[in-house]
Amino acid sequence: MYARRRHAYFVMMGICITLFVLAWGVVRIWSIPAAVGMCVVAMVIPPMAAIVANRRGPGDRWWDEDEPSGDPKSDEWWDELDGRSRKRR
Repeated sequence: MYARRRHAYFVMMGICITLFVLAWGVVRIWSIPAAVGMCVVAMVIPPMAAIVANRRGPGDRWWDEDEPSGDPKSDEWWDELDGRSRKRR
């Protein structure tokens, strides 16, 4: 899942850069409003790309999912919610 999100992020950012370059390198010669419109569309893409790249998928693991928090009651509660049984030492 991580590779798919990373690929989508780079594709979206490539489209963003392409829109900027085409807007001010080519399109502005014929139409300034069209170039500005392309830049507005390109301006919206980076936040959307960041959301796509950082979205947690159903199979992804959290960074601290395997580490116990140190509070046995809390760990037991979270394990019950996750449907896991953790072996205690």
